[in-house]
Amino acid sequence: MTTTPLTDVRPDPPTDSLAEFGYRQELHRSLGRYASFAAGFSFISVLTTVFQFFAFGYAFGGPVFFWAWPVVLLGQLAVAACFAELAARYPISGAIYQWSSRLSTPAFGWFAGWIMVIGQIVVVAAAALALQMVLPALWSGFQLIGSDPAPTSADGAANAALLGVFLLVLTTLVNVVDNRVMSVVNRVGVTAEIIGAVLIVVLLLTHSERTPTITFHTGGALQDGLFGALLVGSFTAAYVMIGFDSAGEMSEETHNPRRTAPRTILSALTAAGLLGGLIVLAGLLAAPSLTDGRLATDGLSYVLTSSLGDGVGKALLADVVVAIAVATLAIQTSASRMLFSMARDGHLPLSRTLSRVNPRTGMPTAPALVVGTLAAALLLLNFASPEAFLAIGTTCIVMLYLAYAMVTAPLLFHRLKHTWPHPTPTDTDETGAPLFTLGRWGLPINILAVLYGTLMTLNLAWPRAAVYDPAGGHWYFQWFTVLFLGVTVALGVAYRVGRRRG
Repeated sequence: MTTTPLTDVRPDPPTDSLAEFGYRQELHRSLGRYASFAAGFSFISVLTTVFQFFAFGYAFGGPVFFWAWPVVLLGQLAVAACFAELAARYPISGAIYQWSSRLSTPAFGWFAGWIMVIGQIVVVAAAALALQMVLPALWSGFQLIGSDPAPTSADGAANAALLGVFLLVLTTLVNVVDNRVMSVVNRVGVTAEIIGAVLIVVLLLTHSERTPTITFHTGGALQDGLFGALLVGSFTAAYVMIGFDSAGEMSEETHNPRRTAPRTILSALTAAGLLGGLIVLAGLLAAPSLTDGRLATDGLSYVLTSSLGDGVGKALLADVVVAIAVATLAIQTSASRMLFSMARDGHLPLSRTLSRVNPRTGMPTAPALVVGTLAAALLLLNFASPEAFLAIGTTCIVMLYLAYAMVTAPLLFHRLKHTWPHPTPTDTDETGAPLFTLGRWGLPINILAVLYGTLMTLNLAWPRAAVYDPAGGHWYFQWFTVLFLGVTVALGVAYRVGRRRG
């Protein structure tokens, strides 16, 4: 691994330095504990993703799809716990790439980082598309193209792409201005999202039309048996509960990262998981009807405006818009840090440019521009076909799940060989307390993380025609996730072979 010469190092406390890893401190270390929590929570963004995928989950499973939520939360908590241990020992930007490289081989770690960063770019595009689920419901004037706002219609898909591009321009600007500005926007947005999420839960529960026992019913919505419906219904929860590793991605910009990042990784996922589950449950209980078809098409936007009235409902939808904007910003930031970290090691094309940090702002400008541009290009798929919305959304989940497994699997290998934790220069965090560890629970939790990650990756990538090509005649959408992953790996192999020969 190539490293940056240790010259002109900005002073940091000895236990807070990157020197032991061969890097110099270039990113400005200005984030506190709440900002670190906000990085993970805003990537997860329960309001963005629950509003984006609720209708999909309900369409395939009816009310019973709720029970996929706690299963996914349990599995992801196991993954997050493994990441928390790693964050305490390797507080470096490009967390997935860095952790996988140190647990396995540099080549294996490179592919983990490559798959992760491509997946993150796709997530940025998918998050930006979520505006279509909210803005036209807030005001019909936001439907700039055609008249049908449904994201699966030709008009809705094209409009979603247009709104998404506008949002990406704004988030890219924030991502090149200053990390303090980015942090303030992120913290204010996350605070507004948490308040909005709590209000949505409370208000919907006070307008309940039925009891929680409804979650044991299918509502006649099953399309592939109960088990099959739960597998597809789990897509909603699986899409929501990703990105908690962002607190680790921002370690080089966080004060006391060995102590802060492990706790914020776990707290961000726990808070988002509990709030998201309550929102799904409250939406099912407060929906005016479970059988009129609106839940399977309009989702939670329909529940808010119908149950709470246009005034309150649209005020809460406005809060969802804020959450979507902040989520897109946070995901773009996380992807930029991954590009920066890999480029700093000389492992990407144009590494010199991508690894350059503006000394005034403390931001890697070029990675933010690359991520924003590539995500906007992906949105053009929505102009080509409405089915691209689901294909893009599911593809990004699979990419991240696979990258996560490329960390948890090597970690499990080391546990079984009794070579984890690796020796480190210090066994304490910046406050002198012992580093976060799972102790005797490490092995069973790690096994659960690997099993869950593997099975969920296969579940998400499985080319179900009913899910990915419901209209028929588009085999490439049915196999889109597999094809996209194959192309990503092939491009990675071609680059590494070409680089070696060059």
